[in-house]
Formats: sequence, structure tokens, C-alpha cells
Amino acid sequence: MTEQADSTGGGTASPAEHEVDPKTLKRAVGASAIGNATEWFDYGLYAYGTAFITANLIPNENPLITLGIFAVSFLIRPLGGMVWGPLGDRLGRKQVLAATIVMMAAATFCVGLLPSFQTIGYWAPALLILLRMIQGFSTGGEYGGAATFMAEYSPDKRRGFFGSFLEFGTLGGFSLGALMMLGTLLVVGNDAMYEWGWRIPFLVAGPLGIVGLYLRSRVEDTPVFRELDEKDQTEENVGVVFKEMLVTYWKPILQLFGLVIALNVVNYTLITYTPTYLQTTIGLTEEGALVVPIIGQLAMMIFLPFAGALSDRVGRKPMWWFSLVGLFVLAIPMYLLIGTSAIGAAVGFAVLGLLYVPQLATISATFPAMFPTQVRYAALAISYNVATSLFGGTAPYVNEAAIEATGITIFPAIYMMIACAIGAVALIGVIETKGVSLRGRGVPGVISRPAGRRPGSGHRPRPAS
Repeated sequence: MTEQADSTGGGTASPAEHEVDPKTLKRAVGASAIGNATEWFDYGLYAYGTAFITANLIPNENPLITLGIFAVSFLIRPLGGMVWGPLGDRLGRKQVLAATIVMMAAATFCVGLLPSFQTIGYWAPALLILLRMIQGFSTGGEYGGAATFMAEYSPDKRRGFFGSFLEFGTLGGFSLGALMMLGTLLVVGNDAMYEWGWRIPFLVAGPLGIVGLYLRSRVEDTPVFRELDEKDQTEENVGVVFKEMLVTYWKPILQLFGLVIALNVVNYTLITYTPTYLQTTIGLTEEGALVVPIIGQLAMMIFLPFAGALSDRVGRKPMWWFSLVGLFVLAIPMYLLIGTSAIGAAVGFAVLGLLYVPQLATISATFPAMFPTQVRYAALAISYNVATSLFGGTAPYVNEAAIEATGITIFPAIYMMIACAIGAVALIGVIETKGVSLRGRGVPGVISRPAGRRPGSGHRPRPAS
């Protein structure tokens, strides 16, 4: 039976070791957020550009094929997590994050260069699938690494507040993608948008990625990782990381899996699928389907830092309970409201979005703190991406297919409720880690054994150089 620790947690560092220069901390927060923004900029473009992508790159202009290709990148994400995660625990967070942002930005940029289906036939969707797979592979290391990077740089007592800016970058990137699509549509007009204008937002990903790479190159690796590396306590090879992760930390992996199901079914149903839902099911215009979720996302961005700061006071679990219960109770009423009119859609989306904020704001404070430093990146990247692959990226496709098959237009609400119920079961056993240190080889929030090591650890000290 595990014992919960107080705010000193499993770490052994002195208070002075927890202090990071404010300028360095801000730079680290910015570097993490911009990388996540680049990732979600792509998702925003794809979600809000579904109609244009379908018309230009998809045979028979079938939107289900477009949503299926969107899901393809998620199928490859676990592979990315398996490659990048252990490398991040062995080589450091910074090097891996530099590689992933370059891959993501380059693949998104290339989508804007793809010839149309009318020009090269089935090579168009085939190349789109290839680029989505590259994006998925890079994202498999991006999110887990960015969350780990942010959490390990943040002060223990303010990890919720600073961690919330990673998700500020998420919504910022997604909203920027939506605004780019909407702005280009308004400038060039509907006909030109379908012909060539839809490519412009994708091409913006190139310089955005360069900015992110520059910011990340100016920040050292996290103090937590450097401290473990200097003591020669990082794992020497990928196999040891995998073994220790699966044998010793299977329980938090399963708990994280359940939480991510709730998180990402809500996320991809509410944020990614909404533009398609508003057009195909509610009958809103393309402009209206873009404006409604943009308004809701901007409102969510405003509340994210406040929710993160609140979690530093009340804890992560109360925030999650409020979100899961609120979404479960109000999902169906809000989707019924969404179906009434454009105004009803805006109000319903905003309510669900604000109920989702307590989850979103605390991801970076909650998930990395479930694992010790030496396997943190790998455990988070792999478990997060497997769950996201199965239940997150497939959510738009599942929702659209279910509505077509059953005619139940509020199916997205039902799907969200089921996911929230799974998340609630997983949340019961999660350890509260508010104010707990992430340092050392112990599980944060659990009192370490006197020897400071777990029996059977795969770690072997490296020979002196």
C-alpha cells in the first residue's frame, strides 16, 4: 500500500534547487507553448478546412474519407511515442522536442503544396495520408515531451498555473488555424478559396515552425532531467526504460489511459469535429461553422490560466471531478441547444468548452506528475498517444459515422458522457500531486523508501568517464 507524501513529495532536492530564474522560466514556457501551438495549428487547419481539402484532394468529395485520413495520423502516434519517449528520457527533452517541431511544421507546409485530385488522381489522397503519418509520428513525441518539459521547469507550487500555458498554446494554435482559414476565405472569396486560397494557411506552418525551433534552441534542458543526468541516474538504453515503465508503473499508465479517453473524446468531439457537425448536421454556413467554435475557444483561452492557478490552491483532482461531472450532466442539454440556431450553437459550445477547461488547464500539472523522472517522458508519451490514437483522433469519424447510421444528432453528447464516466473511474485512484516535487527517481506524491531506490530497478550506474 502506497503512502501519500506531503508537498515535499518523492523528490529530495532542497528548496533552492527548485528555483529557476524568472527569465529562463518564461523562455521555457514560451518554447513549450509555441511547439504545441504549431502542432494544433495543423489540426485547426485540417478541421476547419475539411470542406476545401475534400473538394481538392479527396475522390468523390466524400467528407468521411477526409475525416478518416485525419484519424490516420493518430494511428501512427503511438509509434512516435514509443520512439521519441524513451529517447527523451535517455538523451533529454530538448533534443527530441527540436526534432518533432521541425517534422510537424514541414509536413503541414507540404500539405499546402499538394497537387489536386483532378491533377494527379489517387496520388493526392495517398500523399495526404503520408504527410498525416509524418505529422502523427512527430506528434507522438511532441505533446508528451512538451508537457514534461513544462512541468519539470515549473515551480512545484505554481505548476498548475505555468502548465496551463501549454494548453493556451494548444487553443491558440487551433484558433490561429481557424482564423487563418476564415480570414483567407473572407479576403479571397468562396470560389478562390476552393480553387487555391485554402493552401495559404498551410504554408504559414513553415515560418511558425522556424520560430518554435529558435525558441527551443535558446533554452537548456529541464533542471529535473539535468539533475538526474549529472548523478548518472538516467537509464542507459531504451529497453530498460520500456521494461521499468511496463513492469513497475502499469497502474498509473492505466489510470492515465482512462483520463486521456475522457480528455480527448471531449477535446476532439468538441473542438475538432464541431465545424463539420455544424455544417453537415445543423446546416450552418461555412462562415458560421468557423465563427461559433472560434468564439468559444477564445473564451476558453481567457479562463485557462485562472483554472491552472486555482488547481495550485485546491488540487488537480477537484478540478477534474468538477469538469467530468459537469460535462456528463450538461452534454445532452447543450447539444440540444446547439441544434436550435447559430446563437444557441455559440452558447452551447461555450458552456461545454468552459466545463472542459478544468481538465485542459491541468494536463501539464497532472499527467507528468504520475511518473518518476527516469521514465516520465516515455510513460506519458506512449500511454497518452495510445489512448489518443484509439479514442481521440477517431472521435470526428466515429461521431459522423454514428450520426449517419443512426440519425441520432446528439450522438456526440452521448459519446462524451461515456468517456467522462470512464475518466471518473480512472480518477478515483489517482494520487493528488498539488505542490509535490517532480525530482528524483521516486513517484511524485509517494514517500520514497529510505534507500531512495525501488527494489528491482532497471537502473545501473554508468561508469565514470
